[in-house]
Amino acid sequence: MANRTVKDAHTVHGTNPQYLIEKIIRSRIYECRYWKEECFAVNEELLVERAVALKYIGGVHGGNIKPTPFLCLTLKMLQIQPAKDIIIEFIRQKDHKYARALGMFYLRLTQDSLECYRYLEPLYNDYRKLKRIDRQGAFSIIHMDEFVDELLREERSCDVILPRLQKRQVLEEENELDPRVSLLDEELQDVRLEDALAADEDDDGEDASRDGSDRRSSASPSPRRRDNVSPPPKRPSPPPHRQQHHRHSQQHHRQRRRSRSRSRSRSKSKSRSRSPAERRRKTVDNGGGGGDSKKRRKKDKKDSSGGGKDGKSSTKDKDRHYNKDKDRRDKDKDKDKDRGERKRPRRDSGDRRDRDRDRQQRNRDREEEEIREANKLRAELGIPLLKP
Repeated sequence: MANRTVKDAHTVHGTNPQYLIEKIIRSRIYECRYWKEECFAVNEELLVERAVALKYIGGVHGGNIKPTPFLCLTLKMLQIQPAKDIIIEFIRQKDHKYARALGMFYLRLTQDSLECYRYLEPLYNDYRKLKRIDRQGAFSIIHMDEFVDELLREERSCDVILPRLQKRQVLEEENELDPRVSLLDEELQDVRLEDALAADEDDDGEDASRDGSDRRSSASPSPRRRDNVSPPPKRPSPPPHRQQHHRHSQQHHRQRRRSRSRSRSRSKSKSRSRSPAERRRKTVDNGGGGGDSKKRRKKDKKDSSGGGKDGKSSTKDKDRHYNKDKDRRDKDKDKDKDRGERKRPRRDSGDRRDRDRDRQQRNRDREEEEIREANKLRAELGIPLLKP
């Protein structure tokens, strides 16, 4: 019963006034605490007290879509439909800015375009600050003229869809509304006058500078005098036989440089073009021992094959070397045997069992330590302890 519109209320824009606010937001307003405690059985007198006590404007905020007191009082005004004089008094008074904002918002929802332009446009000159809450619950500062501009230009304000307004230009053409006069027009006229005076002063200064430049040009020397000034003397050129000698000397120097560079390049190419066989031949020729090396090789072969006494001595040497090699082989075999004996013996099955037991014991100790540390933390946090 408390959420119904008054019986003698008039329709606004062809519908129930409360339906100007969307159903979801309207249901949230009916469920909120401010509506149940502060807006129950409120009449026009109590409405003024609630409007004066407002501290910020806004629509809904928070994750649970909580409505603001500003929006709750707007719905209450749509429900009880106060007289138009009360709304105009809300707008004209200057002491309570949030009550003025509430009257502006209600007027924008219920009245036609002509009334909105007539009563809201003069409030462009109000520059007081308003505290506003957004959907995330964060507060921000706006000005009264910004709120007026939002009501006249935007399609949505404080999470409520605003009725469509007719364009001001159309109303002016139909002579239903006078052209808007801004307080800034006088200031703009003053600024234009100051700009015009500054431009006149600049023109006077330019005329004076031109007169001074004309006087300076009359005092400067004439072009005839400048033509009479003799140019600086030129440097005398050397005689022709000296020029020829200089040219011949330059050509000679160039030819010498070219010949030197060619000789260097040839020497480099020769040194690089030699093959390794040619280099060996050159080294042999320098040593002078090509035939002697062949003779020495033949003598070595004869000595190795041997004949007579020399042959017997060579066989003895071979036997001696063979015996030495045999001794070395025997020693290597003995060393290999010693190494094999020194190798680590294989572990028995008992050693393996002991090793497995040690590993298991270590793992148990680690698990017990981890359980102790976890139980300490659980004891501090009040969580039940783990069983070892």
